[in-house]
Order: sequence, then C-alpha cells, then structure tokens
Amino acid sequence: MANRDLRTERIQQERKQWRKDHPFGFYARPTKASDGSLDLHNWKAGIPGKPQTKWENATYPVTIAFPEEYPAKPPKIRFPPGFYHPNVYPSGTICLSILNEDQDWRPAISLKQLMLGIQELLDTPNPGSPAQEPAWRAFEKDKVEYEKKVRQQAKQYADKH
Repeated sequence: MANRDLRTERIQQERKQWRKDHPFGFYARPTKASDGSLDLHNWKAGIPGKPQTKWENATYPVTIAFPEEYPAKPPKIRFPPGFYHPNVYPSGTICLSILNEDQDWRPAISLKQLMLGIQELLDTPNPGSPAQEPAWRAFEKDKVEYEKKVRQQAKQYADKH
C-alpha cells in the first residue's frame, strides 16, 4: 500500500511541476477514467518535432503508463503502434536508455526530462540500438527513403494551425 501512495504522490508532484513549467508545444495530462474521474496512472501526451528538422510542424502522440513501482521503475511511454523510427518497436515502445530500468533510468528523472529526451531521439536516432528493421535499414542505407517516410509521417501528425 505504501508503494502505491508513493507512486500517486510522485505523479501528482510531476503533474503540478509540468503545469507550472513545461516546454513549448508539448502537452501531457492524465486520461479520464470511465466514471469521469482523472486516471493519474495513465496519461496522454504530445511531443512536437523540433523546428528545422524533418520532424517539424507536427506533434507526435504518446501514452504514458506509470507502473505500480514508479518511481523505482520508469513509466512506459509509447508512440502509436507502427510509428516509423529506428528506435521505436512495432508496438510503439520507445528504445531509450533513460526509459530502461536496467540502463539509465533514475527515480529523479522528471517527466519534462523524459519528454525532451524523446524529442531529441526523434531527430537523432541511435543506430546502435535498432528496434525496427525497416526504419533502421533506411536510416543506415537509404537516407532519401528514410527522410521521405519521416516527412509522410509528419504530415499524418501535422499541427492544425
């Protein structure tokens, strides 16, 4: 029971901090449960592509699930299934060391740091940690094809101005 309280306490802290200070163009908020109440353990968020990159002018949706052991264990952050990126599994799971409890996850890492880390990963994939074959292969061997696919995906998630 104490563990669950720690999780909820930390999530409320993160939410308060996020509402006070979050990077421009990003959003992150708890989902609503079927009874209309806030579900603090499951969030919807959006990560904007960086300006002057092939990811720009779009906001990429992610879901954030805070496990029972949070903050000892990292939240599970996913893009929609089929998201095109060398470090995103077909399921949408993101391959990033700060999201991996066996690598660089630390309980002190904030939601803001995670979101900025994922934004950075969009335009600077890690070819040494491939999570899906087609995007990785194109990124390594056919930059023109890779950029074309990324721009098509950016159109799919384009910001509505």
